[in-house]
Amino acid sequence: MAGLIEIDRVDDPRLADYRDLRDVELRKHLEAQHGLFLAEGEKVVRRAVEAGYHPRSFLMAPRWLDTLADVLAASEAPCYVVSGAVAEEVTGFHVHRGALASLRRRPLPDLADVLAGARSILVLEDIVDHTNVGAIFRSGAGLGFDAVVLAPRCADPLYRRSVKVAMGAVFALPWTRLPDWYDALPMLSAAGFTTVALTLAPDAVPLAEAVADLDKVALVLGSEGHGLSEHWQRAADRRAIIEMSGGIDSLNVAAASAVACYVTSRRVGPENRRVGR
Repeated sequence: MAGLIEIDRVDDPRLADYRDLRDVELRKHLEAQHGLFLAEGEKVVRRAVEAGYHPRSFLMAPRWLDTLADVLAASEAPCYVVSGAVAEEVTGFHVHRGALASLRRRPLPDLADVLAGARSILVLEDIVDHTNVGAIFRSGAGLGFDAVVLAPRCADPLYRRSVKVAMGAVFALPWTRLPDWYDALPMLSAAGFTTVALTLAPDAVPLAEAVADLDKVALVLGSEGHGLSEHWQRAADRRAIIEMSGGIDSLNVAAASAVACYVTSRRVGPENRRVGR
């Protein structure tokens, strides 16, 4: 069982994993150096532990000790019990959910292992906003997608904000980073996926038309500012658009991913077609 350790000093070195959570660059360096990530909130902490991530420690206000008693009972990691004021000064923000955990990262799986058995995957190119990455994972997990693959420069799905927005979906949906950006889409095509790029390109067709009757689909989404690179647009097997009205040409990438996942999840692939249909 996790040992309960009361701490009342903000400079206590045992709280190092939780310092300055609003400083993105500092946190990325610290988390990479020590191989850790943070989960925030009772549900997310629970889902991370249930997914098999090993806690380094917990940081909690006293009121959360009973709610997470079963999680603490199953862990040998220390639980630092602090007041709201100490938590706020250490982390740099009001920890209104009251519970944090520092967990050990795992090595990223091979791409082949992530793709094994998958029929619907999301492919993200240079999406750098952690909130958007978390929202995309949540949409993918909730709408039946099997995996996510990231270009090398995409934001970290295990960054605290991504994990929080995803409500722990980053623990449920297999994911990894692509080993190569330039030939990534042909590589996925060779693995049996039809790559469908969401783009405003002149030859883009409505998404429902682009994914109709496909078996294995890789939906390809681009960065927040410029969308997909020209190279990935040309490399995709198909180019698709979400039809809009009211003079609006596109959606935020997180909203677009939700619509695209929904449309794609409703396609009728070859394995679902009845004879004579």
